[in-house]
Amino acid sequence: MGQSITIFGDIHGNLPALEAVLADMEARNLNNLYCLGDLVGYGTFPNEVVQIIRERAIPTLMGNYDQGVGHDSDDCGCAYRTPEAQALGERSIAWTNRHTLADHKAYLRSLPMTIPVQLDGLQVLLVHGSPRKVNEYLYADRSDASFERLLDEAGVDVLVCGHTHLPYHKVLPSGRHVVNAGSVGKPKDDNPQACYVVLSAEGTTLEVQFIRVPYDVERAAQAIEATDMPHEFAQMLRDGRG
Repeated sequence: MGQSITIFGDIHGNLPALEAVLADMEARNLNNLYCLGDLVGYGTFPNEVVQIIRERAIPTLMGNYDQGVGHDSDDCGCAYRTPEAQALGERSIAWTNRHTLADHKAYLRSLPMTIPVQLDGLQVLLVHGSPRKVNEYLYADRSDASFERLLDEAGVDVLVCGHTHLPYHKVLPSGRHVVNAGSVGKPKDDNPQACYVVLSAEGTTLEVQFIRVPYDVERAAQAIEATDMPHEFAQMLRDGRG
């Protein structure tokens, strides 16, 4: 019969996107849910997002933003291309630190860095950034040789990551796979719809299905604009970039 798992992450305090994705999963009768982390940051619903994940007891990784907010740090572990982007990011983590409940911060601190999953005949490893670092960006244009080394070191057939907010599926020369699940709450591939992925395995044959879900972007964007969270993040949601 084979097996399947449903993977999502990078929610970033976007409650409308999370609600839409969970409803879509329910409508498709998907289960075996896993979350790649970054529950908070940028969006204005950190407590609501964490509460839903906790109530549903979804196995969840610690993202770099979860790590920062969990420890009340002013560093989210993000890479910024410009001083302007860095200034916005610093305001985002400061806002999130101020508005996230202490109990939820303790939960974020408790999250694991990796989750191994046996998917039929395949050994899968879930990470936020990479197996090496929570905030390492694994972009699709990384060399096959570099990806092969990562999977050798991890000892797995399939590596599933997030963090870049750019979904992709790479089949390596060895036949192993690297999958980026994209982002639920802050897509960056010029498509504002939320993204998640379903992995199905029959023996050692893997099928990867990316699912895009429309959600009430304006509700999330206007919630940002109603606070002193940088309003630039609202327009990024509308555009599906940044």
